[in-house]
Amino acid sequence: MAGMTAANLRPLRRRFTRLGALAGLLVTVVALLLAPATPASAHAVLVSSSPAASAVVPSGPAEVVLTFSEPVRKVAGKIRVIAPDGSRADRGEPSFSGPVVTVPVDQSAGRGTYLISYRVISADSHPVSGAFTWSVGAPSTPPTDSGTDSRANPVVQTGVKVAKYLGYAGLLLLVGPVLVLGALWPRRLDRRGPARLAWTGLGLLVLATLAELWLQVPYTAGGGLSDVTGAGLGEVLGSTYGAAHLVRLGLLAAAALLLRPIFAGQVGRTDAVLLAILGGATLFTWPLAGHPAASPAPAVSVVVDAVHLGSMAVWLGGLVMLGGFLLRLADERELGAILPVWSRWAALSVAALLLAGTVQALIEVATPSALLDTTYGRLLLAKIVLFALVIAVAAYSRALVRRRTAPAHPAPVRRAVWVELAITAVVLGVTATLVQTPPARTAAADVAGTQDGFFTTTLSSPLYSLQVELDPAKRGNNSMHLYAYTLDNRPQPVAEWKATAALPSAGIEPIEIPMLPLTDNHATGEINLPAAGQWQFRFTVRISDIDQATVSATVPIR
Repeated sequence: MAGMTAANLRPLRRRFTRLGALAGLLVTVVALLLAPATPASAHAVLVSSSPAASAVVPSGPAEVVLTFSEPVRKVAGKIRVIAPDGSRADRGEPSFSGPVVTVPVDQSAGRGTYLISYRVISADSHPVSGAFTWSVGAPSTPPTDSGTDSRANPVVQTGVKVAKYLGYAGLLLLVGPVLVLGALWPRRLDRRGPARLAWTGLGLLVLATLAELWLQVPYTAGGGLSDVTGAGLGEVLGSTYGAAHLVRLGLLAAAALLLRPIFAGQVGRTDAVLLAILGGATLFTWPLAGHPAASPAPAVSVVVDAVHLGSMAVWLGGLVMLGGFLLRLADERELGAILPVWSRWAALSVAALLLAGTVQALIEVATPSALLDTTYGRLLLAKIVLFALVIAVAAYSRALVRRRTAPAHPAPVRRAVWVELAITAVVLGVTATLVQTPPARTAAADVAGTQDGFFTTTLSSPLYSLQVELDPAKRGNNSMHLYAYTLDNRPQPVAEWKATAALPSAGIEPIEIPMLPLTDNHATGEINLPAAGQWQFRFTVRISDIDQATVSATVPIR
């Protein structure tokens, strides 16, 4: 190394710089994909029930009615009503009608406290689970649900994010080569490299689509990667989510037949139009299987999401072709013709991205406060910041093209393109996480103190995370539910629960809240809060003979 000159070291330094940047990029994307979901990950909300949670009714009801904030569908065997003696009190299959679920109940099951646990699928294909109690005649010791906890395995949750990321990557790797080969590729250049890239993108798309279908079974019904049954797969394939994915596979198969003429440079106008129609139809399968289909304005959300996705594929796919092939292989004359056209494409794509993204944000976020108060809002802000960086780099590239210095000196443009791609790779990771996160319009209801008559938050300690629910969060009698989870988001068995509430501003010393375990990781308690104010709650959870931790929360009581 001592004999090497600065000129010889320069390429080596550039290589190490690029490797370091790629390593940092990989770590960032992996961190985004592995970020654990919060314990309350439902995208629909239980808005009411009959009997109501913690209610005392004079006689046993013939049915329990659950009303959610959006239409839901069944997960086989995941709605259970437990009688005071621990036996099953539900009779027959529950019926589903839009957002309303009706569960037949044995009226002769006796007096005491009943427990209902449920897991259903929201309209945007994500699972909704929970439990509550009510009593007939008078409260008793709540029963325990002996059924298995049906939360999805963390490996499955991560696998869903990875599959979505691969799907986005496959889409842009397919769209970019097809557009450039069809409209901008110089005739003298070999088409085999871009063709291989496009086939790779198509393969990733098919693989990601199949993986999403497989993972949707344990994700919605609970369990690990291998917990896929024929009945569960049949339910997924029979849903809107499954139909959208099957249609996507069919459209991709049809499009594959038209790709070979493009790769050979022999595509006709009719084939190009047909391929554009197939591509446009394929784009709609993403929003039809996700949040947009369940938004307050589904028709608008589906269209703008498809536009958003298509613009992303054109822009990023074109950047891959520009940085990977054209800026390296095309000569000055060819670049002089290609770059102005590509610059216009990129500008139109970015404009469509901004417009569609703004409309999406207005629908999914709903309120300015939700941008800061929800995970969805914070991820969206991160995406906006990253997108602004990309726009700045793209503006620099466009300036080079407009000064007409890029054809003669393509190296600066090529560096700018790779910077754009590096940042947008992280943007795709944020997006893959974002589509698995409750939209701010529904998640805002889970932010502390934002939903009328209800408080919920999640507290973290080095040993566990604790989901806290207080209803109605007003002066007088209140019901509390605590759910303990491990740090990787699985149910945490608890040996002992302790909870206190105090209002120092009014001189009220800590009041102990008697807690009754309902399951290994779920306990409930009742407390009378005599005054309004900022109450201080402390929770001590012991998970073994020697391991325990205390967490606290300030709860506004009206």
